[in-house]
Amino acid sequence: MAATATGLCEFIDASPSPFHACATVAERLRAAGYTDVAETDRWPQTPGRYFTVRAGSLVAWRGLEYGAGADPFRIIGAHTDSPNLRVKQHPDREVAGWQLVALAPYGGAWLNSWLDRDLGLSGRLSVRDGAAGSGISHHLVRIDEPILRVPQLAIHLSEDRKSLTLDPQRHLNAVWAAGGAPRDFLGFVAERAGVEPRDVLGFDLMTHDLAPSAVTGLGPEFVSAPRLDNQASCYAGLEALLAARPGRYLPVLALFDHEEVGSTSDHGAQSDLLRGVLERITLAAGGDREDFLRRLAGSTLASADMAHATHPNYPDRHEPGHQIAVNAGPVLKVHPNLRYATDGRTAATFALACDQAGVPLQRYEHRADLPCGSTIGPMSAARTGIPTVDVGAPQLAMHSARELMGARDVASYAAALTAFLAPD
Repeated sequence: MAATATGLCEFIDASPSPFHACATVAERLRAAGYTDVAETDRWPQTPGRYFTVRAGSLVAWRGLEYGAGADPFRIIGAHTDSPNLRVKQHPDREVAGWQLVALAPYGGAWLNSWLDRDLGLSGRLSVRDGAAGSGISHHLVRIDEPILRVPQLAIHLSEDRKSLTLDPQRHLNAVWAAGGAPRDFLGFVAERAGVEPRDVLGFDLMTHDLAPSAVTGLGPEFVSAPRLDNQASCYAGLEALLAARPGRYLPVLALFDHEEVGSTSDHGAQSDLLRGVLERITLAAGGDREDFLRRLAGSTLASADMAHATHPNYPDRHEPGHQIAVNAGPVLKVHPNLRYATDGRTAATFALACDQAGVPLQRYEHRADLPCGSTIGPMSAARTGIPTVDVGAPQLAMHSARELMGARDVASYAAALTAFLAPD
């Protein structure tokens, strides 16, 4: 199945949380003949197609003919999480007769974009389960109903009508009922998930915009959707892995949670997840540590994360010599202080992939007088020792509850990543 704007919309709408994103990817991988392997098991010694999941992160690889030699890896890395509003541990509040759910921002959410939207709920419940070996089982939960809304203050009551200042502690609580006895929000969620409320021992719950993703504009030529940063890269990377022809490199797709908050978790990009998987791939094939280190030395990683298109209403916020357009091809991201991991070597590698894919390449530099965000690229390069290139597809409104990218960029992004995984 070729990457399409419609396919991206379907992927995003199926993946309201990092856990759901991993489940969506896993479903596609199984349909393509991949087998899931647990980190606690011994891994198969036979060549094949495999993936492993650690919470909201997933690593997949294809080793059709791999042996114990030093054939290098080609890796696409992306992240499954996006900025949003998350449910606090004691969520129930009551103010002036309103029943509220206490929320807190996750990552660098553009807070104003979450106001006055119909919000659903998704995530994971960790539940007491005597039949499970650990005594705990984990359940995905998704409520696609407009149960939550963060109402904005009327302009008539605002102290400053020319600007909006939101206090994340006081102004982000969502209304979900009014009057009557206090409600039990977590009990409501547990019942919707089909579990006993008293058995819920932990949870990771977050809001999501209920408006479906759409292909829009004249043509149409845009994708309007939540979580383009960075599920558009997850989707393009998945399509690349499935489309890549067998060759001299071992293709790997690594999708990490927690990029938006620094990646310092047991399954973030700063964990041992990727390096451990790469070593186990080599050991399962009969190789040793020498083979593993030789493989790393010849490998390359593409950190795939969305890029800033030049904003038509704010062109002065962009580096004037590096204007980035939508529907004009993927973006190579460079920063002199290594906020992006790209250097001349890895830039050339991705430029060659774009040439082979027949897609144009745009080159992005951030304004020198503005702070620049980062990606999993620098930390992955440092963690693995693998030369890394930072790439993306251009978009507007990054970190908004609703973002915008070019519809034609979906296919060109996936094509470039496919050529990167399996160069001619």
